[in-house]
Amino acid sequence: MATNMRDIKREIKSKQNTKQITKAMEMVAASRLRRAQQAAEAARPYADKLKEVVANIAAGTKGVKHPMLESRPIRKTGYLVITSDRGLAGGYNANVLRKVTQTIREKHKSSDEYVLFVIGRKGRDYFQRRSMPIAEEVTGLPDSPTFADIKSIAKTAVQMFENEAYDELYLYYNEFVNAITQIPVEKRLLPLDETAGLNEAASPTGASAIAEYEYEPSAEGVLEILLPKYAETLIYSALLDGKASEFGARMTAMGNATKNATKMISQLTLTYNRARQAAITQEISEIVAGANAQS
Repeated sequence: MATNMRDIKREIKSKQNTKQITKAMEMVAASRLRRAQQAAEAARPYADKLKEVVANIAAGTKGVKHPMLESRPIRKTGYLVITSDRGLAGGYNANVLRKVTQTIREKHKSSDEYVLFVIGRKGRDYFQRRSMPIAEEVTGLPDSPTFADIKSIAKTAVQMFENEAYDELYLYYNEFVNAITQIPVEKRLLPLDETAGLNEAASPTGASAIAEYEYEPSAEGVLEILLPKYAETLIYSALLDGKASEFGARMTAMGNATKNATKMISQLTLTYNRARQAAITQEISEIVAGANAQS
């Protein structure tokens, strides 16, 4: 009985230590979530304005053409997947990786038909274990990433589409709703004609009016600069959304872990008290039995 009580006490101590760790991680994630959410919200006006300008140019200039605006027969597909470097974030990584893997299995019969761009160690390791083709990867991003941190992979992904290395590019990430809810999203990034609402924004019957501009040296020249930057901005905006989702998922996961640890400690404490009471009762019984034997 004494041995059993020592084991229970040791287990309680272990759970208390775990609870302290998960509580601290929950508080850290909550602090980082606020900063990540602010960064994601701050990036949206820039992306929206850039979208408006691109839509005005594309709609207000007749005959304007650009490879990023034109659909072509699909021979090969690119996938840019945003995950985290660390775990302990509930289903944050599993949900988006499951979604992209299911899509690849349904659409492609061979690994020659697609290529992957991966942000985050969890996604990189996941695809490497399955021998899936990775064109470029970025890991070790800070908690507050800048555009410079992902400029290389974003630029490469866009340039490969322009060079017809593949014919469409999809973006997979977790969209931040709130600290409890993160939705895995599939978004067609390129070509831009059916993506990002350019057609709707440029529609004469839409809510947005088309402003008239004069372009130097030409509308095509302006689009040549703006369209790649716009696509790269969408990737960066998705990364910021993903970071906010990561911290929200980690805060929720660690909060649940703390609650579970508290519940387990209560159950173990009850078990310990019962065992202790049983041991005391047994000792009293033995003392009474010994006293009766001597009388």
